[in-house]
Amino acid sequence: MNIHEYQAKAILKDFGVPVSRGVAAFTPEAAEAAARALGGIAFVVKAQIHAGGRGKGRFRELPEGAKGGVRVVRTPAEVKANAAEMLGNTLVTLQTGPEGKQVNRLYVEEGALIDKELYLSMLVDRATSRVAFVVSTEGGMDIEAVAHATPEKIHTFSVDPATGIQPLHGHKVAQALGLSGDLGRQAVALTEGLYRAFTQKDMSLLEVNPLVVTKDARLVCLDAKVGFDANALFRHSDVAQLRDESEEDFKEIEASRYDLSYIALDGTIGCMVNGAGLAMATMDIIKLYGREPANFLDVGGGATKEKVTAAFKIITADPNVEGILVNIFGGIMRCDVIAEGVIAAVRQVGLKVPLVVRLAGTNVDEGKKIIRESGLNVIPADDLDDAAQKIVTAVKKEAA
Repeated sequence: MNIHEYQAKAILKDFGVPVSRGVAAFTPEAAEAAARALGGIAFVVKAQIHAGGRGKGRFRELPEGAKGGVRVVRTPAEVKANAAEMLGNTLVTLQTGPEGKQVNRLYVEEGALIDKELYLSMLVDRATSRVAFVVSTEGGMDIEAVAHATPEKIHTFSVDPATGIQPLHGHKVAQALGLSGDLGRQAVALTEGLYRAFTQKDMSLLEVNPLVVTKDARLVCLDAKVGFDANALFRHSDVAQLRDESEEDFKEIEASRYDLSYIALDGTIGCMVNGAGLAMATMDIIKLYGREPANFLDVGGGATKEKVTAAFKIITADPNVEGILVNIFGGIMRCDVIAEGVIAAVRQVGLKVPLVVRLAGTNVDEGKKIIRESGLNVIPADDLDDAAQKIVTAVKKEAA
């Protein structure tokens, strides 16, 4: 689960991490009031969406050449004018894709006199099963571009969970960022605070870009992107309440309510499978035969009829879906349960696209009988290869 920048900074502040003062605003009037409360000679008005590249983004509804989603202004009146221009409009960045995201909230932040921009992030390194730090002197830039052009400027190290965070880790960060003296000591404290926040809140990603050195020699997190392990949210009700469903695909929201693993993709063949490995294989073979999957959907090993029905409804809610492939290998999951769920869903929402069903394993004969006697126009398949060919052929035939 992802959260907004202002929410991330509030969490980091609780762990003693230095962040700029700022106030969230949902209206132009609230943005102006926030600027007056902050005081100072400059303000930064930031669009709050779950995507990076906001400063270089463009608003679809505004004229070409208009400012992006991060704007530096001088007065509270300018804050209000810029807020009015941004709120309710669609911001398009490299990470949002061409559809963009509507800006529904802003973060009004005090201006900063920046001497140097740095990069720091934390993630779970799957290779070592440890929390890893990634730091670079090239802050304020796309880290992927830095990795491609100057990989020697990126430094990575992990923290042994047996020892936890130690001063030596902070010294590594300071050395990699070229910080010494008081700034080096600040880097040690910052590293410890970020690690505590990451581990105690079950984060999966923490990115500070840029981490800045100000003109008065302070380290400040000028931006913060945070993602959480969704499987650990039951331990953090305060974090779960920060979820902004307007930033998520409605199909993925519905899937989470039924504990379904669903990710929307750009293709046209909807997939319903049990087991992540089988789901990946199903997506691959669809691509092999010339089409693209519209989603990843794993109903799990113990899905109920209600879950399967919900999964089918989610697939059919995607207007890009031109055909559906149900591929079930029954182990813990029984084929008759899948069949009953599919039939129930088809009868509720209708079937406007070709549907191919491949069942194998536990209660397969019962499952096939349920589908065969349903009277619905379902195309049976014997194995995965046969199923993939049939759904691709059926979709091409419908389009012809």
